[in-house]
Amino acid sequence: MWRLPVEAPFEQDIELAVIDDEGVHALVFPCQRLPDGWINAVTGDALDIHPTHWRLWQIHHCDVSGLQ
Repeated sequence: MWRLPVEAPFEQDIELAVIDDEGVHALVFPCQRLPDGWINAVTGDALDIHPTHWRLWQIHHCDVSGLQ
């Protein structure tokens, strides 16, 4: 369930959605909210974004058992 950005927890991996020139979409990497802004949770880079909503980051597991 998507929630408002002001409700986002601090220092926890979450999925953010943003509005840009292409419309509304979710970012493809986990983000974290810090007291001074948002960061990419993988790289630690600061993000210049204004999220519209968030939800807990869900790790997507791929079934690779049939791959050779």
